[in-house]
Amino acid sequence: MSKLFQKVAGFFTNRTMVGMDKAGNRYFARKEEVDGIMKEKRWVAFKGEDDPTSIPVEWICWLNGQRKRAPTPEELAELEARRERVRQNVALLKKEEEERKAREGSTRKVINNDKVGGPDLKSFIQQFPGSSEGGGLNPEESVATEGVRNSKEKEAKKAKEAPESTEPTGSGQTFRPGTWQPPT
Repeated sequence: MSKLFQKVAGFFTNRTMVGMDKAGNRYFARKEEVDGIMKEKRWVAFKGEDDPTSIPVEWICWLNGQRKRAPTPEELAELEARRERVRQNVALLKKEEEERKAREGSTRKVINNDKVGGPDLKSFIQQFPGSSEGGGLNPEESVATEGVRNSKEKEAKKAKEAPESTEPTGSGQTFRPGTWQPPT
């Protein structure tokens, strides 16, 4: 029972406050012997509600042992200033992007009902043979291209029906070391 009391009393008396963040959370450390090895225990005492999302990244790294030293107030202020500069730069870039889009939108072709005009898709489709809307070929040319298309489709079906064997073929007399590639 006395060992338990010593551990509980040591928990409160043997701790050292390492720092505090801007939310008011306090961070503590204590050296403790575990299995004959001195280890440092680190923890946080939350101000108000226990909200782990209120802990800054730098303090999380210290709590997890990813940092040897606790973050200093100067370091935290510098990082906060950097984060604020990044926020301002993001806002500036968004504003510039919106202005650029507004300028581009005003230079595009406007149709009579004040909508932004896009590309003429019908004229684009007519460039390709065999399109349902286009009629880019006369009937004789379309029959010829249809025959070529059908012969290519038949070749593709034959290739699918007779899959290539993955087993090696040949007597090995043409084999050269370092040239073999696995089948794809």
